[in-house]
Amino acid sequence: QVQVVESGGGLAQPGGSLTLSCVVSGNRFSFSAASMYWARQAPGKRREMVAYITDSYDKWYTDSVKDRFNISRDNPKKTSYLQLSGLKPEDTAVYSCRLGPDHWGQGTQVTVSS
Repeated sequence: QVQVVESGGGLAQPGGSLTLSCVVSGNRFSFSAASMYWARQAPGKRREMVAYITDSYDKWYTDSVKDRFNISRDNPKKTSYLQLSGLKPEDTAVYSCRLGPDHWGQGTQVTVSS
């Protein structure tokens, strides 16, 4: 069974920063061989993919977060990180991470407000 747990959300001021973590545990999977994805869902909106990082460390970002967010991974720790900077009120959402195609975490709330 695979468990995916996000943390690091909270309240930030516009222009501020947060670092989200996603820790994966369990058996029968290879963290280092899997792509890691971060998505977000704002109230009343569909979930949107924000960023992903492949097993070979290729990265992709949606246009609205390019140059502000940074995704990374630490394979020995089975952890993915999403560094959020230059935060805007429209970044307010529940941020979730996904291991490979199937395993989602419960998410962590990010609220950007003055």
